[in-house]
Amino acid sequence: MFPDSADRGSVRSAAELNERIRALWLRAGGSLSATERAEYELLVVEWAAAIRGGVVRAA
Repeated sequence: MFPDSADRGSVRSAAELNERIRALWLRAGGSLSATERAEYELLVVEWAAAIRGGVVRAA
């Protein structure tokens, strides 16, 4: 279920990942279960990779 794209670089845009993170928090009602927390952490890592990738390409 969880992508391991942080190892290969993000295939999703930072905006898409941000939307997924926001949706996860909304669904969870502000309190994440252990499973949701794991998903959140992976999404944040992937989001950070997408942001870094965008900065490196622009530089």
